[in-house]
Amino acid sequence: MTITPEVPTLTDVATELEDLDRRHLFRSMQRGDITDRVVIVRGQGCTVWDAKGNEMLDAAGGGVWHSHLGHGRRELGEVAAQQMGEIEYFTSLLEFTNDKAIRLASRIANLAPEGLNRVFFTSGGSEAVETAIKAARLYHHRRGDTDRTWIISRHYSFHGTAYGSGSATGFPPVHIGVGPNLPHVEHVSPPHPYRAAELYGGRDTTDFLIDELEQTIQRLGPTNVAAMIGEPVMAAGGVLEPPADYWPRVRELLTRHGILLIADEVVTGYGRIGSWFDSPGRGMQADMITLAKGIAGGYVPLGATVMSDEVSETLLSTGGFFHGYTYQGHPVACAVGLATIDIIERENLLSKAGMIADWARTGLAPVVDLPAVGDLRIVGSLAGLELVADRTTREPMAWGPVEQVAFEIRKRHGVIARPYGSMLVMAPPLVISEAEMARATAAVVDVVTHLRPDGTIAG
Repeated sequence: MTITPEVPTLTDVATELEDLDRRHLFRSMQRGDITDRVVIVRGQGCTVWDAKGNEMLDAAGGGVWHSHLGHGRRELGEVAAQQMGEIEYFTSLLEFTNDKAIRLASRIANLAPEGLNRVFFTSGGSEAVETAIKAARLYHHRRGDTDRTWIISRHYSFHGTAYGSGSATGFPPVHIGVGPNLPHVEHVSPPHPYRAAELYGGRDTTDFLIDELEQTIQRLGPTNVAAMIGEPVMAAGGVLEPPADYWPRVRELLTRHGILLIADEVVTGYGRIGSWFDSPGRGMQADMITLAKGIAGGYVPLGATVMSDEVSETLLSTGGFFHGYTYQGHPVACAVGLATIDIIERENLLSKAGMIADWARTGLAPVVDLPAVGDLRIVGSLAGLELVADRTTREPMAWGPVEQVAFEIRKRHGVIARPYGSMLVMAPPLVISEAEMARATAAVVDVVTHLRPDGTIAG
């Protein structure tokens, strides 16, 4: 008698993976009270599937403002495989380099604002910010300004979770219990027009923030500050777009005191807002720009710090930059990075951010006057819905209920949006269609319509 071995079902495989995850995998922002597991195993375009076979629409860009090109592009897998067959890795240390890193650095420099011609590759955004902080301090040190060590960031900013980048990040949970953090990092207020009354006491937003920044610089000592770092639009802070005069006035103030400006474009770069780089159009005139997320389409870990000629030449000509990472300039990552630029240009994806913004405004319009909704902010392909416990006082909704909103959107409609504090955010791949965006916004509207200010969900 022949016994046919039992073939595991999808449910069996999913259960095994979930159990293994609980026992062995320690993941980002993991908490003991989160027992739910969604094991993603496949993707195509803006659709992903979990281990149980459930189909879901990714309206969050891989969950973290990511995946500009969508999922499952075989051409990028072929690019990676071809590069692995030629040379998978060799160091970018001292005199060594590789052709793909050179080509990608050249392409990025040609896309970057004028005067930013040097590219230092990393494996992601945290490393890119670490590099920029060290470069800023070392730049001043090499010029004889050895007291310029302070870095100014902003509350509710997100610049990573490594030692330096995490210290620059303006979210308390990143700091609590893991200090002492990187010394000489100061945070100032963010531009947040929705909360202007409570933050700025009725004053003009930019006037208040510039005065605060000037006072902070004076308190620290103008000759003690190395750089300020800021996102052109604060994504994790709640899709906060500053007033048009904010960055030009910040730039003028910093220049007057000899302070560098680092534009963190890990989220806003590569078409997320509608251009290769968002900072030039906002008048930042950055001395350095950090990149990640979209730089390789989400297909391999890659980041970069783009430096001005003045900064890079100062570092190179007076002792070099004794800093680096094993995987910087990785040939496979850079090959995929080159193909990513080709795809964005060929498919004209820079123009998609404006379309996505229009679709989001239309689809999310019904939530604007709901009791639990404080504000809706849409900038390019980023959308942030600020949820409140009280519309009159603008008291933010607690994290727990917002997480439950995202859970219900996925459970009821198979749409992935991201909870972020009191915010529900969306950042779909740039390849999303109008019909897919309509499905995503309808899912959000349905659940938020049933959300009560006390955080419970009806029905």
